[in-house]
Amino acid sequence: MSMVETPMMQRLSHYLDATAYRGGVIAANIANLDTPGYHTKDVDFRSQLASVMSDGETTSKPRVVEVQGLNERPDGNNVNMDREGLALGQAQLQFQTGVALLKSEMHRLSQAIHEGGSQ
Repeated sequence: MSMVETPMMQRLSHYLDATAYRGGVIAANIANLDTPGYHTKDVDFRSQLASVMSDGETTSKPRVVEVQGLNERPDGNNVNMDREGLALGQAQLQFQTGVALLKSEMHRLSQAIHEGGSQ
């Protein structure tokens, strides 16, 4: 950790990494929409988030799991564009939220530096 990086900034960085990784998994599902036998995957985001928020030291990749309970087409593929579109939108919102929180933390740190130097 650098001198200007707070534990919260480190946690938010891991959070952003996890949300970006999830976006990639969802994009792979969309890319395999017409691949026979392909099964939808997603990131176990809740356990990843819980891990990041509890210890902040998560360096492993998020766990990718096969999504259960989706209707399978005759070719064995179960990718549903409606589900993937919603999941991608959710991942984008989660990423934007993380960026806003990181920006807020940087602003807080910047204020502390500037106010500390003026005394």
